[in-house]
Amino acid sequence: MALELLSPAKDLETGLAAINCGADAVYIGASRFGAREAAGNPLTDIHRLIRHAHKYWARVYVVVNTLLHDAEIPEALKLIRQVYESGADALIIQDVGLLECDLPPIPLFASTQMHNHTPARVAFLEKVGFRRAILARELSLEQIREIRQQTSLELETFVHGALCVSYSGQCYLSYALGRRSGNRGQCAQPCRLAYSLVDGSGRILLQNRHLLSIRDLNLSEHLGELVEAGVTSFKIEGRLKDKNYVTNVVSHYRKALDKLGEPKSSSGHVNLDFDPNPEKTFNRGYTDSFVTGRRSKIGVLDTPKMAGEEIGQVEAVTRTSFRLDRPVDLHTGDGLSFFTPDKELTGTFVNQVDGDWITPAKMDGIRPSLALCRNHDKAFMDRLERSRTTRKIDVEMCLMEIPTGYRLEISDEDGVTGSFEKDYTHQPAEKPEQARQTIEKQLDKLGETEFACNKIQVLIHPVPFLPASGWNELRRGAVESLQAARATGRPSVGGGIIPNAFPYPETELTYLGNALNEKAMTFYRRHGVMKIEPAAESGLDLHERKVMTAKYCIKYQLDACPREGKGHTLPEPLTLVDEQGGRLRLKFDCSKCVMDVIFEQGHHQLD
Repeated sequence: MALELLSPAKDLETGLAAINCGADAVYIGASRFGAREAAGNPLTDIHRLIRHAHKYWARVYVVVNTLLHDAEIPEALKLIRQVYESGADALIIQDVGLLECDLPPIPLFASTQMHNHTPARVAFLEKVGFRRAILARELSLEQIREIRQQTSLELETFVHGALCVSYSGQCYLSYALGRRSGNRGQCAQPCRLAYSLVDGSGRILLQNRHLLSIRDLNLSEHLGELVEAGVTSFKIEGRLKDKNYVTNVVSHYRKALDKLGEPKSSSGHVNLDFDPNPEKTFNRGYTDSFVTGRRSKIGVLDTPKMAGEEIGQVEAVTRTSFRLDRPVDLHTGDGLSFFTPDKELTGTFVNQVDGDWITPAKMDGIRPSLALCRNHDKAFMDRLERSRTTRKIDVEMCLMEIPTGYRLEISDEDGVTGSFEKDYTHQPAEKPEQARQTIEKQLDKLGETEFACNKIQVLIHPVPFLPASGWNELRRGAVESLQAARATGRPSVGGGIIPNAFPYPETELTYLGNALNEKAMTFYRRHGVMKIEPAAESGLDLHERKVMTAKYCIKYQLDACPREGKGHTLPEPLTLVDEQGGRLRLKFDCSKCVMDVIFEQGHHQLD
């Protein structure tokens, strides 16, 4: 099956950049009901993005993946109908209540918020009408293989970007602390805040560290293994990321996937005018997470911000400048970062570079032996800003004579053909070679179209003469004919739910089942669930309840994992305490290798 590189689109501009850099598909939030509330888009912009993507047989998936209150369902259905009519290729949803509604026949993708982490859950999704499952980020290659063996659904997995520390859809920390639910698109990211770790005796083990903050994902080196495991869609996280981020990261993964030699699921080739480098755009340091098992520590406890690339240590300082212990190609405007003795990330900008000596905007904190990083490469960002990367579909042209004039056929890399005929009186050229050059020059003027010509055949003898305007008319007509043929021949699939009573893998659901509305309750009852607790967002008191389940483990991070049989023992219970006195108790299930976070108390509202 053809592979898909899937990019986020914060807005129209970012989505267009993603397509132009080689994305086979983009996912974008609708005006409401997306899991990134700040990344909504008007239907007019979504429609423009769809028109552009479809030129390349690329696809646009619209995200409507929040949990819905009963009163919101009519508005959500109206929006979904509009999305379908705009030509969207699929709908990404979380709320199963929608499957009890009259949906248009649009393919449905099961959001990762649905906690798609076992073969049984994914097989169930196929039975009720989903076309694709977006897999949990925590899965290993072996777990993905097991899922693949039990379903024919398309499998999509994240390969790059920020990682939620909790299983997606199973995090209620933001809601518990400040009534801002991640399942409602309002996550305040309390996992990125500073906490102190207190043991069972009341001793503070670590103070004011970002104990739930983890690195960003980068699976560039594992794409071939993921293909072998059964993944066909490779997803970049980041519906809040800007155009430069998307341009850089999509280009990087386009090159990486193309090296695999597998067919891609859209048309065209990308002409890059810069060398992509994911180290240059925002990241918290990279990890391959658990794709090959638990092999390394993924926590980044010092800061949730981007520290950047290490560039060296300060060797010498003056009152206004410093020198590093190695040559570095720095430029005015570069951003420098470093940690203070109190482990606070701070920084400055480069004002001037004179040989080996660097003059920053301020010298505060810069001292000999200080490790420096660059978290903003101005020259690289300027190249991204100036980038005029293009995407072109290869075509071949064939000019032939017909009884009444000339016919120009144009065929593309997908085997689609368009043609245009025009009545002309055949007139041999006085200068055949010059006339042939004119023909090829005029037919090759594809300009701002999505096409690039790599072969022109002139099957007319002797070579004819025609004014340049005549060849231009033939070219324009043939291109329009090809565009129309591509629009008609674009691969597309229908969708729709399959009403049935196929049993859900569980017969009882707690609030972790995320059933917020009556239609969701009806759906689960239809599928054999006998006992259903309403979703947390119904107003449940979450004190002493689990608000997060994480594959990330603080014990492992601190070399205190009992399964590893090394390190030290931490007296339990372990508790995270925030700066306002909020308390989160940690519970470890070593048999499953997961960590639960229990909400004890909270004293503040999140911003």
